[in-house]
Amino acid sequence: QVHLVESGGGLVEAGASLTLSCAVSGGTFSGPAMGWFPQAPEKEREFVGAIRWSGNYAYYADSVKGRFTISGNRAKNAVSLQMNDLKPEDTAVYYCAAGRPILSSIRDQRAYVYWGQGTPVTVSS
Repeated sequence: QVHLVESGGGLVEAGASLTLSCAVSGGTFSGPAMGWFPQAPEKEREFVGAIRWSGNYAYYADSVKGRFTISGNRAKNAVSLQMNDLKPEDTAVYYCAAGRPILSSIRDQRAYVYWGQGTPVTVSS
């Protein structure tokens, strides 16, 4: 069964940086996009970034533009999220996802079919 594995989360102070990594495991998948969807306590899971393999085109939520950078290796079905200048409001469990979203749905988690277990990120003040 195809699933995704995330790593790289941790406890850091505000202003620090972290790099999250995600890779496909347990099978093969050749979808056009992968993304990151954090879920903060008592909140719905939200979109922060995704990459479309064609052209390595990246999409971001407004709240993280200029701070987060998504990149990856299409051949390895692997993606990373470089997070800089972390803020307490970034605290969440970060889930990696893969799917075949149409362009207009690349920010919509409902368009993704494979998910990881999540890696927690906690940013202290």
